[in-house]
Amino acid sequence: MNLCAPCASLSAPWFRIAAALAAAGCWAASAQGALTAPALPAHKLHVPSLAETVVAASRSPQPLADLVADVSIVDRETIESSGAAGLADLLARLPGIEFSRNGGPGSSTSVFLRGADTRFTAVYIDGVRIDSQATGGAPWEGIPLGLIDRIEVLRGPAGAVYGSDALAGVVQIFTKRGESGVAPFVSLGLGSHRTSKLQAGVSGASGALDYALGLAHEDSQGFNARPIASQNPDRDGLRSTGGHARVGLQLDAVHRLEGTLMANHSNSGFDNGLGNDDRSLNTMHALGLNWLAQWSSAYKTRLSITDSRVEYEMRPMPYLSDTRLRGYLFQNEWRQGPHLVSAALERREDRLQNTPIDRARSQDALALGYGFNAHGHTVQINVRHDSDSEFGGKSTGSAAYGYAITPQWRATASVGTAFRAPTLYQRFSEYGLATLRPESSRNAEVALRYTQDATSVSATLFRNRVHDLISFAGAGTCASPYGCFANTARAEYKGVTFAGTHRLGSIQLHGSLDLQRPRDLDTGKQLARRARHHATLGADTRVDAWTIGAQVQASGRRFDNAANTTELDSYTLVNLYASTRFARDYTLLVRVDNLADKDYQLARNYATAGRSFYVGLKWAPQ
Repeated sequence: MNLCAPCASLSAPWFRIAAALAAAGCWAASAQGALTAPALPAHKLHVPSLAETVVAASRSPQPLADLVADVSIVDRETIESSGAAGLADLLARLPGIEFSRNGGPGSSTSVFLRGADTRFTAVYIDGVRIDSQATGGAPWEGIPLGLIDRIEVLRGPAGAVYGSDALAGVVQIFTKRGESGVAPFVSLGLGSHRTSKLQAGVSGASGALDYALGLAHEDSQGFNARPIASQNPDRDGLRSTGGHARVGLQLDAVHRLEGTLMANHSNSGFDNGLGNDDRSLNTMHALGLNWLAQWSSAYKTRLSITDSRVEYEMRPMPYLSDTRLRGYLFQNEWRQGPHLVSAALERREDRLQNTPIDRARSQDALALGYGFNAHGHTVQINVRHDSDSEFGGKSTGSAAYGYAITPQWRATASVGTAFRAPTLYQRFSEYGLATLRPESSRNAEVALRYTQDATSVSATLFRNRVHDLISFAGAGTCASPYGCFANTARAEYKGVTFAGTHRLGSIQLHGSLDLQRPRDLDTGKQLARRARHHATLGADTRVDAWTIGAQVQASGRRFDNAANTTELDSYTLVNLYASTRFARDYTLLVRVDNLADKDYQLARNYATAGRSFYVGLKWAPQ
């Protein structure tokens, strides 16, 4: 298996990207002599300790030190200081992630994890699965960043844990959980394109009850999303309003009840070429009810009932799609010494209403897992069988092994399979075929990691092959004379990801470099809107009472179409920010994104924001 092929080609634009990244590093080094304050706290770039727990890898809390999976964590302070326009913009600053967008925030957005299609990333909000059975994949543009407290990103297939959809990985999103006392906050922000943001919330805990409530509103006039002939030259703005609630009740030492809700409605402009003031309306909610029981020090269970909805509407063009997902999960865990055994029963019910479609299906699953961690050895094995009401059964499995060579060095290797069931639209629209098969993948990866104090370095090589890939083919047996969905394609996502953090004096450096080859195995062409090379580099430090930082994002050339005839140029962006706390309870944030006002495109003929400014003020009593 030749995993190193992506390293072989470095085009001339890529050397310019590397030079820009090196320049950012030189900026950090030159700034060191001016420092007068203590070293930067690690929270500005979240550098997790090995004692921290994560959920994404196995669906239950695990110490970071025990993981053999490739996981990134983003905390609330990192989200706030990012100034990101949306969830996808923030994720693109992590290793292995790219995105494309047809215009400004609120426009149709795709996220590519390790170069894979957006529908191959499973997304959960407080454990609630969210997905569109019309377009396939999560509604990235409809998930409000202002309501998120923490994000965990698992890179690599996880079908044996999560079932359908997790061919490329999993994104777990968490809202805030209340802690002892009462903690209110209010945040106001103003930015370019007449952007305004308002966030407010309160969280706390008293006795057996904990709670967290939050609201977020954003209004922006935006910019002309398609500045070309025949398109409406108006500004394509965004208005978004959302809220979340999370309430927990510890009934006794054994039982806990918990309810979670996130809901959001957004109204954004776009251009469809007809000269209208076209609007896209996204409405979503994710509701979860959980009963957790710690029966003994060794055995615990979790029972969850979840409901989510993704509704997309266009105006004045009459279009409406409505996806509802209902989920039931009964999870059991038994731990004895270094051994962890898990067993889960899960049911998922999907429904799509998209005139004239009104169809539903269900999947019932049994998942088993075994973990071992002792004497420097870590083993994780998972198997799962999903029975679909439409196409029958599908089994998946994964096996991973990690070995601590020294206290600092660790090597891991894993293999796994995953699948995604065809969407209800792919099967029952006028372009659909009821006989479509699930898209299936096989993944293998190896990694080497070094961690000591504030330094962490990793290299991960991966290869993920997908067969029975569903694509839009020529006319066939479906109702449409223009073409049909069919299992006609194969794809390969292969590459190497380098990532690291390091403290240089009082400067915290962090960055990643991805060399990959996402390609169509039948044509050999590069997959649309994905680069062979992309990278990030950031530096954060303190000067007097200010925390200051610089970030560089770079991407190689991409193609806008499958035939690779329409090129999207490479680009490099430089972002700067500074923040300070004053009067004890107030925090001021100032950001400049795309400092050089780079003109670039994430999708052909769709504009991006250009140089943008943002100023935010937060009140949070200490």
